[in-house]
Amino acid sequence: MINKDILNKKYQALREYIRSLGSLAVAFSSGVDSTFLLKVAHQELGDKAIAVTATSCSFPKRESDEAANFCKANGIRQITVVSEELEIPEFRHNPVNRCYLCKKELFTKIISLAKENGVEYVCEGSNMDDNGDYRPGLQAVAELGVKSPLRHCELYKEEIRELSKQLELPTWNKQSFACLASRFVYGEEINEKKLAMVDKAEQALLDAGFKQLRVRIHGENLARIEVMPAELERLLSMREAITEKLREAGFAYITMDLQGYRTGAMNEALKLTTLNNK
Repeated sequence: MINKDILNKKYQALREYIRSLGSLAVAFSSGVDSTFLLKVAHQELGDKAIAVTATSCSFPKRESDEAANFCKANGIRQITVVSEELEIPEFRHNPVNRCYLCKKELFTKIISLAKENGVEYVCEGSNMDDNGDYRPGLQAVAELGVKSPLRHCELYKEEIRELSKQLELPTWNKQSFACLASRFVYGEEINEKKLAMVDKAEQALLDAGFKQLRVRIHGENLARIEVMPAELERLLSMREAITEKLREAGFAYITMDLQGYRTGAMNEALKLTTLNNK
């Protein structure tokens, strides 16, 4: 249950904090958090707030299209930067600090773009819920001095969705999304072919009406589907159609995760390894 008084205080604190920054480049992915952050930044700073969206093979076209449409509809200046993670040394090998490597490269580019455009600060949209999981990307954020206004004002995902709803943002009930590289088991190679397989498979499930989902890839051709627990029976009832679509995407083996969707599922193996080594 959200306390409205506390939420309003956090919202006002966010607005004041953003105003204090003067000018801001928002790393904008069209997700729930970055859309809300960009909207507030534009309300408070006007043209001194710009959006920077990265394009790569791990970022689906539907997301980049949504980002462009939102900026156009709201009169927000958007700069697109190419951030091809697969060109980063070691990234293809998918080490446990993969996200650190990616975020450091990406935010270094955004910081440079901000300076070129006379913008003093760069910010990103992590929230308080991100503090509870393994998030190596936040190390890069801290090292580079990137601001995290939502965490600074102690906003949680549920609160961001509520404020987004009040602002009539189309993303208030949008599914959570992370880059497609997060669908891979640590240590297994990330490449263009497998990223495209995951993207096509997830799009097929979205087209089928599933909202919050992941298609995790194991090895070369095994898919592990995560949907919300309440939708497991529906997924099973569509077994033949889903199997056909995922085979078209390139998967030979299609499985259903009985635990259902949860964030950070690929980090569970890291936690298990840590426990076994104690």
